Amino acid sequence: MTELTKNNYSRIALVGNPNCGKTALFNQITGSRQKVANYAGVTVERKEGRFTNPQGRAITIIDLPGAYSLNATSPDEEVTRDMCMGKYRNEAPPDALICVIDATNLRLHLRFALEICRLKRPTIIAMNMSDIAKRHGIEIDIAKLESILGVTIVPTVATQKNGAKTLLDTVDHSFTIPTIELTDKTDLHVEVRNLLLECVKYTSQTSTAFNEKVDRWVLHPIIGPIFLIILLFIMFQAVFSWAQPFMDGIQDLTTWLGQQIAHLLPDGILQSLIVDGIFAGVGTTVAFLPQILILFLWILCLEESGYLPRAAFLLDRIMASVGLNGRSFIPLLSSFACAIPGIMATRTIPSAKDRLVTILIAPLMTCSARLPVYALLIAAFIPHKTIGYVFNLQGLVLFVLYFLGIATAFLVALFLKKGKSSYENSLLLELPSYRFPNIRSILFGLWQRIEIFVSRVGNIILTVSILLWALSSFPKAPAGATGPAIDYSFAGTIGHWIQPFFAPVGFNWEICVALILGLAAREVAITSLATVYAVGAVDTDAPTQLIHFLSSQWSIATGLAFLAWYVFAPQCFSTLAVIKKETGSWKIVIGTTAYLFVLAYFSSFVTWHVASLLFK
Repeated sequence: MTELTKNNYSRIALVGNPNCGKTALFNQITGSRQKVANYAGVTVERKEGRFTNPQGRAITIIDLPGAYSLNATSPDEEVTRDMCMGKYRNEAPPDALICVIDATNLRLHLRFALEICRLKRPTIIAMNMSDIAKRHGIEIDIAKLESILGVTIVPTVATQKNGAKTLLDTVDHSFTIPTIELTDKTDLHVEVRNLLLECVKYTSQTSTAFNEKVDRWVLHPIIGPIFLIILLFIMFQAVFSWAQPFMDGIQDLTTWLGQQIAHLLPDGILQSLIVDGIFAGVGTTVAFLPQILILFLWILCLEESGYLPRAAFLLDRIMASVGLNGRSFIPLLSSFACAIPGIMATRTIPSAKDRLVTILIAPLMTCSARLPVYALLIAAFIPHKTIGYVFNLQGLVLFVLYFLGIATAFLVALFLKKGKSSYENSLLLELPSYRFPNIRSILFGLWQRIEIFVSRVGNIILTVSILLWALSSFPKAPAGATGPAIDYSFAGTIGHWIQPFFAPVGFNWEICVALILGLAAREVAITSLATVYAVGAVDTDAPTQLIHFLSSQWSIATGLAFLAWYVFAPQCFSTLAVIKKETGSWKIVIGTTAYLFVLAYFSSFVTWHVASLLFK
């Protein structure tokens, strides 16, 4: 092994297979000193961060997209390949590479490490999850492996505090150019097999036996899907059952703050802006944050436990029936958080047509921005009662709404693909070992969701709340007016002008205003309703009692029709902008908006007329 004398690496790239813990390692090394952007010329996400080495020198670290091979089959892998080989556009190549491998899955990860070694660039191998490998009875002769490869190998535990300390301590002096001789004709699978025979011993099969026993049930063609449905069902039950005390606390706090400010300020425009505009709009939306966090808590736990790849495997057969495969599962699952990262995650799909179809159906997944709207309307129109001594009726309705979005997405995919799927794009997965979810990683993920939500509240929702308050407050009602003052405002005029078009689906003018402003962000619909009814309400308690207000002012048919609309509602402007960037086509953007609008209008029309007959 030849140690390099160069000691001024300023740009280091992290590379590795997906699910190797690379991003967790990146988060631990850089902490909050990171930023997210796109690579020049493409929309593949890049993360860059900074850290200070023990010698006090600032170093930039780049988290490259996960790749299974440098023989790229997707836009993500193309960026990783070109960056590692120093061929990415006009951008300077990184000074050195840190290749992250999973110590519990060396058969897969060593192959990619050999490809990195073949580049003959300054390299360190970070052997992540080394603690789990030891518990599983995997003994790795690191010294011998270092000698064969000609690179420094550093054990890391990305999920533990200070788990990357040894790596940081060696960054300045341990990069080496690999000495192992590999050519383009070298059979890397054979090389990996030889490395495992020489450097790895398995003293226990406990972990493998445990995984096989669990997978025998979890991946069963009949029991597995049933278990997945039950798991998702419980998840949506928990969204309502667990969140209610926290929601009540937030609502009480915002109500109290609004009342205190109302007492401090004299009657007038300023008091109306703060109480009716900001607290009625923003405060009502913030109250639904606990439900979003509980939903993400479940998703993060499933991801951390190693279950998500198995869910993708289970759904591969179902995906194939509509012309897709399990590769679409992760982008679609990401869309439950937000359609934007879900659409961006389609870059890992090799087939251009499969990628386009996944982009088109991603908006049908129920993003977290719809959850507050669902929660508001379900609480207003669905009784809070238990069915069969076990199931919460409101949670059951929420599950049905999510299921409707998924079922419709599959039908749209079936129509677009006409049931055809390519064998060469079949899903191949290396399933990770089951593990207990890491509390630190889960808390970090939840904190990121809080930051995103607060950012939306502070930017989009607050801005729209103030705008809507102004539209609802001006111009003032003329002298001698007999109707509510808001009817004479700009918002009232716009709503009444649009309302005839939406009359066939049972929407009033207040809903029409909410639909327009909801294009900025889905949850803004709640802000809009809270602000409109706060300004126009006779009862001053209406802003903090929006649920009760809607249940008394709207018919059940109107409430259910509005729920149906939001299952298929056209996307927010941000999502449409991402679709344009990913596809480069305005036709696709317009087509996506059009088909979602048609679905939303049709479903609301049918729901309103059927409900009107059933609930006379």
